[in-house]
Amino acid sequence: MTIRYARSTDLDALDALEQQCFPPVEAATRASFAQRLAVFPEHFWLAEEDGQILACVNGCVSDSPLLQDEMFENAGLHNEQGAWQMLFGVETHPAAQGKGYASALMRRMIADAKAQGRQGVVLTCKQELLDFYRRFGFENEGVSASQHGGAVWYDMRLRF
Repeated sequence: MTIRYARSTDLDALDALEQQCFPPVEAATRASFAQRLAVFPEHFWLAEEDGQILACVNGCVSDSPLLQDEMFENAGLHNEQGAWQMLFGVETHPAAQGKGYASALMRRMIADAKAQGRQGVVLTCKQELLDFYRRFGFENEGVSASQHGGAVWYDMRLRF
């Protein structure tokens, strides 16, 4: 497995992965991915084998202590000097799940965020993923105000 940052040429593969991993009401649009790749490609961590992207972790950086729904669609809210690494998506191709790709990406993203002097990492997740994120030291801060996709989300935070 190779871990690398995204490039603009990854748009097709990232869009396809997103559509496979999230329901349509929650998945980022192709246009949203194009914006993100143009603004913060170094905040996309990709796991690749034999030239195929099998997993991705991505999100902007912000001074906001909470992940806000508007961040998903507005790449202009990225602040490279921000205190918090936000995570929008952690996804693994269905055929590659359970093989450690997402965990490897999470460890790399956390190490990079620490090295960049961030205060920590913020994400929202569904109830069934709480334990996955706790393994990395994230704490559950309760039900999120997020209305993204009409789902119930939980605010999770990892402080450095």
